[in-house]
Amino acid sequence: MTVLASKNNPKVQRWAKLARHARLRRDEGRALIEGPHLVAELLAAGLKPVALLVSETGLGSREIGALLKGFDPIVLSDGAFGSIVDAETPPGIAAEIEIPTGKDAAGDTVFLEGIQDPSNVGAILRSAAAFGVGRAVLDRGCADPWSPKTLRAGMGAHFRLGLQQVRSLEDHLAAFAGTLICTVPRDGIPLAKARFEHPLGWILGAEGQGISEAAGRHAKVRITIPMAPGVESLNVAAAAAICLYQVFSRPGAGS
Repeated sequence: MTVLASKNNPKVQRWAKLARHARLRRDEGRALIEGPHLVAELLAAGLKPVALLVSETGLGSREIGALLKGFDPIVLSDGAFGSIVDAETPPGIAAEIEIPTGKDAAGDTVFLEGIQDPSNVGAILRSAAAFGVGRAVLDRGCADPWSPKTLRAGMGAHFRLGLQQVRSLEDHLAAFAGTLICTVPRDGIPLAKARFEHPLGWILGAEGQGISEAAGRHAKVRITIPMAPGVESLNVAAAAAICLYQVFSRPGAGS
């Protein structure tokens, strides 16, 4: 068994760059996913890795061993493996993948504008997948959806959604054949009282500034989430989860 032992190996250096540089991911259409859960989600979605990478320590894991069946993994020394992954505790397995093209998926859509925190982007994608949303469209002002932090927060949602990152949301909002909705801190329709017709498009913006005026012009419905007196706003990921769950949990919900 050949082991890539050096952090200076050109292949190891490229994987390290792929994990850390959004531009390289965009240019090559490739990403690096880390950990047994994400690899399992990739395989469950019927997708195949370009390369399956495992550390020497990872070879001793029963969970990782089950994922390696039918594959010829590339083995890295623990030091080399640690240099390519973002997690503080190396998870023992990683994979280079082709970034899936954003498929035209049925169902509702979340449109994300300027959300720069990768944990928030990943959490929104996770909630979207959990509550039956089919597609996510992010503008370039958002955190890179294929960064390690976003992938960890998404917990496999990336492989359950039709996911696109676009230069601007404007054309996509204009072309959306459904009801576009945004949330506002006050004076909107209370979430529990709102009535929706699918497909729905949820426009979600960065905390503080919210969505842009241009994006807001496309919203046909403005929703307010009731909160306790003195509380001004919710984290955007929390607000998204509340809205998506409220719609999903209604009798006859779906699209």
